[in-house]
Amino acid sequence: MIQFRFFFILYLFFFAGFIALAQTPDSFISHKVRKGETIDFLIAKYGITIPQLKEYNPSIESLGIRKKMNLRIPVFQLKKPPIITTSISRPSLEYITHEVAPKENKWRLAYQFKTTIELLDSLNPEIKTGLKVGQKIRIPKTIFFKPIPEKDSIYNYYKVLPKEGFYRIKKKLGVDQVLLDSLNPNLKETGLIAGMILKIPGGQSGNYKIEDDLLVERVNLVDSIFLKEEINFSLLLPFKANEIVFDSVEDTKKLLSARNLHTLSLDFYSGVIFALDNINKKGLKVVLNTYDTENNYSKLDEIVDELVTKRTDFIVGPLIPSNFDYVSNKKVIENIPKINPLSTNPVVSRKNVYQSITTAETLRKKMFTYLDRVIDTTQNVVIVADSLNRSIEKQLKTQFPWAISLRPQKGDYILSELADSLLVDSLPNKVILETQSFPLIANALSQFNAQNSGDRKVQLFTSYRSNAYNNENLTRKVLGGIKFTYPVGFKPLNYSSNEIFIESFEKRFGKRPNKESIRGYDLVMDLILRTAVSDNLEKSLEFGETQYRSNRFLYELDENESFINRALFLLQHRGYEILEIKE
Repeated sequence: MIQFRFFFILYLFFFAGFIALAQTPDSFISHKVRKGETIDFLIAKYGITIPQLKEYNPSIESLGIRKKMNLRIPVFQLKKPPIITTSISRPSLEYITHEVAPKENKWRLAYQFKTTIELLDSLNPEIKTGLKVGQKIRIPKTIFFKPIPEKDSIYNYYKVLPKEGFYRIKKKLGVDQVLLDSLNPNLKETGLIAGMILKIPGGQSGNYKIEDDLLVERVNLVDSIFLKEEINFSLLLPFKANEIVFDSVEDTKKLLSARNLHTLSLDFYSGVIFALDNINKKGLKVVLNTYDTENNYSKLDEIVDELVTKRTDFIVGPLIPSNFDYVSNKKVIENIPKINPLSTNPVVSRKNVYQSITTAETLRKKMFTYLDRVIDTTQNVVIVADSLNRSIEKQLKTQFPWAISLRPQKGDYILSELADSLLVDSLPNKVILETQSFPLIANALSQFNAQNSGDRKVQLFTSYRSNAYNNENLTRKVLGGIKFTYPVGFKPLNYSSNEIFIESFEKRFGKRPNKESIRGYDLVMDLILRTAVSDNLEKSLEFGETQYRSNRFLYELDENESFINRALFLLQHRGYEILEIKE
């Protein structure tokens, strides 16, 4: 019986081979090779074998598959063998079986095994809706593959869209073909194929967001259909024009040259006006009502009384949290969205209050999650926290119990001998600095930069980057030397990718945009577009996260029917560059 089975299987094998070689095509199809098409692609598409393809296209042996090559594709009528009743099907592509591991997804497998998501789906129809841990799937067999590093923050990954070429990718992401070829060597052989995953530099992401290391297109409200043809909103800023003595030119110049409520308001206002300039080009009518709050409660009462008589889609301001809380407490404007525009200090959560600046609590929560991912027991962890951040130090010690605490001296400085004794040469040194004191920040950066040399590697983190880090004495060279890493709600404007925007702003207002003017631009652009596309602000929250020049917005429902912005950036200084870290 065993011998019969053996000879029967052997007969099937030789019979199938004879049929494959001897079968005569019933007809031929002409196929012109397109960019990116390979032999594997062609045999999978037409259901033929490699010998059959080469038999009628002998030039493939010497030239391989080339773009614009005309091929003869044999077409066979499927005929059942006269004796054998059992049909045997075999895929055109050789494949291996892979068991899905935790955190694996289709794009990672496509990149790792040099294939496409579409081909994975065709071999495994059951995974079109997603992968399950432990699931065994077919993967096209390749000779070379490498896994993606789990903690890789140097690169981003991008999925090629149908009919997408190198020019379009460069326009989207700022990466040219030469750089793509260097990072993706197989590109020179295959060209771009829809569905393939490309490795690109971590600093290049265009206007895309990063989900599970893969670049995903953001919602683009600019190109959306507007449900409203006219937007009315009110802007409440403490210009304090009543304090400016216009008869005294010198006094006015002196007042406006310092950083104060006057200049802060004017910078923010210039960004708002520039946003309206751009919105008007889209054919959307916007009516702006601007009020000087004078930082005075009586004046605020007058403004609120006037707002009740106007049709207002939303209110931006006041800037000062106490003034904002005073206005948001007025019942007569309870149903109008009120946006806290510029302060990181929390405001009272009330109905229709929008906290647009990402809070320190949100930033710290995200950073703690990130630190948990990149720090382990194989590293030497040092926590530097001043007396005002003892609670943060306690949280960090709970998360990293092996960490060492380095307490600063009175006068906010670190003893160099102590820093030297706590850092080691044999392990990576991860220093977490928690302070809003500029003297301590400056001293710590200097100390740890000095220690970061030779065999001793030091990297610095913080869970909250306060305005103290904006001091001009903290150079990018110093911050880049220790790969300073932090969460923040605002990403510095990159000149090379925003050149037209910057030059247009400078032409309009006589100076380049600063953080406050960019904030005014981004915030008002987002509010106007959200309202125009969704008819009202709350409905627009279903769009999720949006991003403009330097700010992101992801509003979530908070307590008392208020909303809070949870969007942020994880940034890292490397050399003179500031790069976004993949989450």
